[in-house]
Amino acid sequence: MGKPLKIALLQIAPGDTLEENLEKGLRSCREAKRRGADIALFPEMWSSGYRIYGRPPEQWTAEAIPASGAFVRVFRGLAGELEMAIAVTLLERWKGGPRNSLVLFDRFGAPKFTYAKVHTCDFDAERHLTPGEDFYVAGLDTACGEVKVGAMICYDREFPESARILMLKGAELILVPNACPMEINRLSQLRARAYENMTAIATCNYPETVPDCNGGSSVFDGVAYLPHLEGSRDTCILQADGREGVYIAELDLEQLREYRKSEVHGNAYRRPSRYALLTDETVREPFVRADRRK
Repeated sequence: MGKPLKIALLQIAPGDTLEENLEKGLRSCREAKRRGADIALFPEMWSSGYRIYGRPPEQWTAEAIPASGAFVRVFRGLAGELEMAIAVTLLERWKGGPRNSLVLFDRFGAPKFTYAKVHTCDFDAERHLTPGEDFYVAGLDTACGEVKVGAMICYDREFPESARILMLKGAELILVPNACPMEINRLSQLRARAYENMTAIATCNYPETVPDCNGGSSVFDGVAYLPHLEGSRDTCILQADGREGVYIAELDLEQLREYRKSEVHGNAYRRPSRYALLTDETVREPFVRADRRK
């Protein structure tokens, strides 16, 4: 067996200021590296701690920062210093309204992509955000070799199309920053996305000390069957409790890649010509919502 890919989920509580979050984020990344991590993943909108509920929109939108600004550049430098990939999250300053974004740096500090949440929660405060326009996959150089990595953010998880398009673009691992209660149904969504796409999915949530969050960060490796096992196996290789901490999962990439060569899920037996209705934007009852973004 080859060296496992070590994924650090930074299930940490934010402070009250950008400076506090910068310092705590740096400490947590250093701890992840001390424990052998190849990739460190933050929870959703780390720069501001996802503090958008119960506050006037003009107040929290003013906290948006540029993806090319000092906060993000520090993590770029740290990635190169530690030789560890870092997926840092932020409330990104953007024309027309901020974005809920993730910036991925490889272990040399090179930027791989900036992803903005496509499925914003328009039924609540996130209607003041600018949605992202696409999903991205990049080859990430790691100590285990190149890994095809994509990203989706929180509510993106609830739409099968998010993980599906990432799989079709070649993703082997999907990084998912999160900020909500990870209860049985949301965990089941992640399990399903990993199973049906034969893709590993790593989710980082805030700990239970953060309002409306409960920890439960997880990694599903996407491998449901192994030749030497009768029946299926649990694809969950890490499930954090509610406590604050840095949680490390070891992903067996060789096992995942061998599985993807022969199993029946993923792309081999799809029939895209029968799915035209999926691109029809008409919304009919009972799903009509007045606050739907046009």
